[in-house]
Amino acid sequence: MVYADADDLAVLKAAAARSDVSEAEIIRNAIHLAAQRVRRRSEPLRLRRFASGDPSLAERVDEFLADDFGGGHQERS
Repeated sequence: MVYADADDLAVLKAAAARSDVSEAEIIRNAIHLAAQRVRRRSEPLRLRRFASGDPSLAERVDEFLADDFGGGHQERS
């Protein structure tokens, strides 16, 4: 059993009436989102590897950042 604040339940009831979705469905979706958030935090961050094919990319990262954030937007080929 889950207890909820009366004001929150009133908001859910109104949202369900507006969206033609049951209150139970809104609650199930909220529980699912909360579970996903907790699951993501408990798992190690997995970053995909990136291969640009450009061996000098790491050496030129400051140049790319300066162009993008410093206002010097130039097209690269």
